[in-house]
Amino acid sequence: MSAELGPLVVTRSSGSEPIRANGETVGKLADFWSWACSDLASNTMRGILAEYLVATALGTATGTRTEWDTVDIRTPEKWRIEVKSTAYLQSWAQSRPSTVEFKIAPASGWDARTGATSAEVRRRSDVYVFCLLHHQDKQTLDPLDLDQWTFYVLPTRVLDERCRTQKTIRLSSLELLSPLKTDFTGLPKAVSACAEDTGQPQVSGLTPCGERDRGC
Repeated sequence: MSAELGPLVVTRSSGSEPIRANGETVGKLADFWSWACSDLASNTMRGILAEYLVATALGTATGTRTEWDTVDIRTPEKWRIEVKSTAYLQSWAQSRPSTVEFKIAPASGWDARTGATSAEVRRRSDVYVFCLLHHQDKQTLDPLDLDQWTFYVLPTRVLDERCRTQKTIRLSSLELLSPLKTDFTGLPKAVSACAEDTGQPQVSGLTPCGERDRGC
């Protein structure tokens, strides 16, 4: 790959950057952000917000997000974190709350730094963090209120052992795998325990769900 076609160096924006036409300012980047990203309950934006929340909890929300990397978050400890999100409530009109289900399918890998794709289909993270926006009252739904979220943290090896090629998992089945259930403040301990896991993670103050003697 030539240097001219290598990855762009993306720096963090402040929102004050001008949008220009013929040399004149017609808006600001923050105006675009407000227009495009205000619906935090949409599947796309909720997923990106969940990645940011986990990165913030782990102290890695610096720089900018890398789109389409093989994992969602890389920590200074070299831990590779995959973040999945779902919710009972959606932006659109619903006849009932959505079924809580997370995507866990193994996939081929694409390296954002080189543009190379690996044909090997597998899960490439060390840890999965499943983020559930559990609030069920649309009138008071606020994805920025972290009390409305619950997080389930699980070593990837458990999915590889118990769920193998499975593409999705419902909350009830996930809980049978004994993830560490936590609020936002407990994420660092839960992720650390699962990243260094050699058996069932045990962390004071965090609650393992279910029993691992049952499969997906």
